[in-house]
Amino acid sequence: MPALTLTHDGFQLHGKPFRILSGGFHYFRTHPDQWADRLRKARLLGLNTVETYVPWNLHQPTPDGPLDLDGLLDLPRFLELAQAEGLYVLLRPGPYICAEWEGGGLPFWLTADANIRQRSSDPRFTGAVDAYLDLLLPPLAPYMAASGGPVIAVQVENEYGAYGENRAYLAHLADALRKRGVEELLFTCDQADKAMLAAGSLPGVLSTGTFGSRVGEALETLRAHQESGPLMCSEFWIGWFDHWGEPHHVRAADDAAADLDALLSAGASVNIYMFHGGTNFAFTSGANHDHAYAPAVTSYDYDAVLTECGDPGPKYAAFREVIARHTAVPDEPLPKPSPKLPPAEVRLTASANALVCAEFLSPAEHFTDPPAMEALGQGYGFVLYGTELPAIGDHVLHFTGGVGDRAQVFVNGAPAGVIERERHEDSLHIRSPEYGARLDVLVENMGRANYGPRIGDPKGITGPVTLDGEPLENWTCHRLPLDELPALPLRTTDTPVAGPGFHRGTFTVDTPADAYLALPGWTKGVAWVNGFSLGRYWSRGPQRRLYVPWPVLKAGENELTLLELQSATTRVAHLVDAPDLGWTARD
Repeated sequence: MPALTLTHDGFQLHGKPFRILSGGFHYFRTHPDQWADRLRKARLLGLNTVETYVPWNLHQPTPDGPLDLDGLLDLPRFLELAQAEGLYVLLRPGPYICAEWEGGGLPFWLTADANIRQRSSDPRFTGAVDAYLDLLLPPLAPYMAASGGPVIAVQVENEYGAYGENRAYLAHLADALRKRGVEELLFTCDQADKAMLAAGSLPGVLSTGTFGSRVGEALETLRAHQESGPLMCSEFWIGWFDHWGEPHHVRAADDAAADLDALLSAGASVNIYMFHGGTNFAFTSGANHDHAYAPAVTSYDYDAVLTECGDPGPKYAAFREVIARHTAVPDEPLPKPSPKLPPAEVRLTASANALVCAEFLSPAEHFTDPPAMEALGQGYGFVLYGTELPAIGDHVLHFTGGVGDRAQVFVNGAPAGVIERERHEDSLHIRSPEYGARLDVLVENMGRANYGPRIGDPKGITGPVTLDGEPLENWTCHRLPLDELPALPLRTTDTPVAGPGFHRGTFTVDTPADAYLALPGWTKGVAWVNGFSLGRYWSRGPQRRLYVPWPVLKAGENELTLLELQSATTRVAHLVDAPDLGWTARD
């Protein structure tokens, strides 16, 4: 019998009435050495539960490889820390998680096969899911409530009603969890919409809703769909995510608190999305694609209860006051902001041309036509493609399948232009100075779609390339996943920062503390501190600074590395003590 059970209008935990007061906190978006701090702050808010997704794509990076449960992915350790703090856990293992996460959590090696029907009862898809669950669930068994652990409920799928209508698929997932020993309560979540709830629900499995406002209307829709049992908002949206080039989203604390109070006054359970958002480190941010491709920024601050660095935001006190009206909250001092590094400059004194560095990062591979990134067995980062131009003068370079997602074009090493998927671009005027001139195309995966029918969109050059309508062939490719930074041939220089290049500098820290990396004068690229990838920066905004977690720093000398893709007017970066997530729609 599961620890968490249902009554006609609520939950019971071990036979006693229980209301879920949960907060979303994705372990993989926060440095592991900071998990305990965030969990303590959840308890102090008055929460009794935390919710987390599980990113399949990171935990199983190759189809036949072992499960990765180290570092940011040490889910057992996260569950242990939650239990030590006295918190229960809502586990959302996928296979699909959305979460504004790369590919919605589906592995690139699975979505690369266009013949597989994703999120369906296609046996090729469910077979891959089964193999994943075979790896994931055994190490999590000790943390299920049936074994005395903190996990009291497990999600079957994620907002499936917004994607499809395949009851056999949902039933397969529920059965797969049960067959692998999951005794806990199962639930689905869907937007508070009649059709979506109908398509995404499964008989015998609790249906929950996702919404951020119009609480009374949403709960009425949920009750009309499910005549008895607890009402639960499994994602109470108190903020929103950001795309590059769009405003930063914010929601007033008093407005969100009023809706939280309405939820709790109605007797509903809740999962606040997000309690703590964190950061899309490295290349993990996803994208949306409605009328145009829209990649997500590095920060997942989400205007959450805790800020990106874990400090209590304006919603912390407001929400705690609301929760205290409905249940007891800990009689302990409220958490304070974390220490911050004093502002400092970092001069990047060593550089190397990134096109030249490609030879150090991976060997050249040869193809008649340029392959997509997935065909190279690569999921993230960049691919450098090269060939020779068979003509001289002015020409039209055309990418027949477009690019995924941003291509910088060079002729004999000189910039010729940029092709951006989000601008619906696929052609470029180039000038060849000689027969046999070198054409290089550096393509960046800016994030796979995490929502809708385009989940798992291909990356790199995704079709033949023509010059004035004639195919260009005989390509070389260098894989540049940049999941690790090898030794690079950097040299001390004071020349201007122009063209794709790696740049490195050092700075001294007395005592590690949180900081933000500000890059005024730099254009677009990726930043690492001591080899830890902070993620992407882009002058396009809205986000203007990258969060530097204190655990990636060390007392003494530290190293900052930038891959600047275009140019910079300076060789100086800045460590500052506050974020800058950019302009808002109200600015």
